[in-house]
Amino acid sequence: MKLNTAACIQEITETPTLRTNRAHLRCVSSKVLDAAAKPTHSRAMLKAATSVPPPAVEIRDIDNQSMAQAGFHVIDQDVVRLQSKPLKGRQVVIRLEGCIVVYHYTNLRLRSRPSLPGDLIAYLSFGPEATGTVNGLPVRHDMMLVVPASTSVTLVSDPGYESIGFLMRPEDVSAHLKVRELTDNFQLPREIDVRNVGVEDAGSLFRWGKRLVDMATENPDIFNSSKEQRVAAQADLVDRLLSTLSGTRKLEPERRERTLQLQSDIVRAAERYALAHADERLYVTDLCSAAGVSERTLEYAFRAVMALSPTAYLTRIRLHRVHHALLQARPGSTTVTAEALNWGFWHFGEFSRAYKDCFDELPSNTLRRQTGTT
Repeated sequence: MKLNTAACIQEITETPTLRTNRAHLRCVSSKVLDAAAKPTHSRAMLKAATSVPPPAVEIRDIDNQSMAQAGFHVIDQDVVRLQSKPLKGRQVVIRLEGCIVVYHYTNLRLRSRPSLPGDLIAYLSFGPEATGTVNGLPVRHDMMLVVPASTSVTLVSDPGYESIGFLMRPEDVSAHLKVRELTDNFQLPREIDVRNVGVEDAGSLFRWGKRLVDMATENPDIFNSSKEQRVAAQADLVDRLLSTLSGTRKLEPERRERTLQLQSDIVRAAERYALAHADERLYVTDLCSAAGVSERTLEYAFRAVMALSPTAYLTRIRLHRVHHALLQARPGSTTVTAEALNWGFWHFGEFSRAYKDCFDELPSNTLRRQTGTT
């Protein structure tokens, strides 16, 4: 039985103006899609041009750090696990005809730095139970995050976090905004933009995206084998997303939120310095100097943003760098000792215990598994 994706998704699309404008917007969508063969390509699209194209739907259940880091060649990630518990998460990517939908779930507190390619803009919607911070701003259920192309964000996600990113080419968004005569209401941002869309509209957008993800997860062939279904889903996505954007306004942080943003800046400055001097024996004094704050302020900032002390968090950062190096190693190219020293670990017994606590295995096992040695 052939499934009608547009009909399924339209069940939760109730805005009257969307139905009246649908024919006009499909005309715009067809023009956008016709031009899709000529745009500058993202890294994902460029790779697809020189190899076997990826399926429209990719699903990854995550149970180890390397899987969390890998991404789908759509968004680069830099993930740090902030809790020493088994990692269980899920990532789903749905490639439509010019748009990409990316779903994330995690059961642990994580720090990640997703980075967009140069030809895609992202609209990020959060699940009803999601908590955490984005560039220090607490996740709220009335907000939407708009991330320009070639931009990264610092995301701290708490257990139970869910988000859905809707990725589009900026020129496609501009074309739709122009036809809808919404350019006075919303402009493409040059920097990260946090929009207040209201709890109801934000929840409606997330539920729409989650329904799409659930359909794709239960039956990937709906989208893998049918361009017609992908085009139909994309038309509904554009309708829903731009309708949500039309009523937004810039979110103005509250006082406590501005404080957390400043604390996030302190953490970022300290982390940047620590990574640049990873082969040195660093003191908290060095971090205070790099961030330009007192020890107490530094401690408060790390506790508020990462729920860890400065030294504990920076140790985890360096453990993840060692882990990544071991995962990328070619046979005979390195040793655990060499990589530990590269990232400032000189007490190998303590290093091995901390590594196992973080990644549920010894560093030697990581290296042996990746290089295929016995």
